[in-house]
Amino acid sequence: MKKAADAKAPEELSFEQALDELDGLVRKMESGELGLDDSIAAYRRGAELARYCQVRLSAAEQEIRKLDNDVLKTLNPDELRGTEP
Repeated sequence: MKKAADAKAPEELSFEQALDELDGLVRKMESGELGLDDSIAAYRRGAELARYCQVRLSAAEQEIRKLDNDVLKTLNPDELRGTEP
């Protein structure tokens, strides 16, 4: 596993990079291929990445609300398909 000192701070990553790294950590942890110390380090890093992604998503939602004049509209899949009556 990559050492914590080698890992970039989440703020240096794009949202997609952080999400990919988080996904990789989860897969390694679920596979059981990590020892105890590496599992703890992976959990810490994963929690850090998850918080970063949550903050980015929240910021994106706020920006969308501003762009949409604070009115989030419910997505109707039929409207996308053009099948709404």
